[in-house]
Amino acid sequence: MAQNKIVISQVMMPSQTNPNGNVHGGEIMKMMDSTAYAAARKYARSNVVTARVDELEFHLPILIGDLVTCSAEIVFVGHSSMEVAVNVDVEDLDQDSKPQRALTAYFTMVALDRNSRPKSVPPLILDTEEAKRAFEDGRRRYEAHKERKRKQREEEKMRAAAKKSPREPENHTAKK
Repeated sequence: MAQNKIVISQVMMPSQTNPNGNVHGGEIMKMMDSTAYAAARKYARSNVVTARVDELEFHLPILIGDLVTCSAEIVFVGHSSMEVAVNVDVEDLDQDSKPQRALTAYFTMVALDRNSRPKSVPPLILDTEEAKRAFEDGRRRYEAHKERKRKQREEEKMRAAAKKSPREPENHTAKK
């Protein structure tokens, strides 16, 4: 398996269900985060933290006894951040059927040094056309996020400045 991929599988148990009898979405999200963490940690060879989750989509319910396979692949790297594409496939072990896509998301993980400061990660090797496309898609998401954050900071500065601006002085001169 490539340096930037991890696959983890688990059979879903009754303790993982919600009141409706489906596996709780939070259980699957935790599995996705753990798989993204493992892929990013293996790639960066250092501790990593989850910074953001984008485009998390639930496609199918997951039931007790289903085999859930969570795959994570590094698709984009910045200086210290890595975007990890995470896919969850579900398979009914009582049926002779193919796995189906149940969830998808992009996790942004940040590599940390021993002082818990961001550290650089190696460049991603783009050896296929698919990898190059995924990298460019990741770059677009990264740039769009940076632009949203820049606009958000500008708006916050404007709101803070508006709160600090003095009110118009009242005219307290008496009329004669």
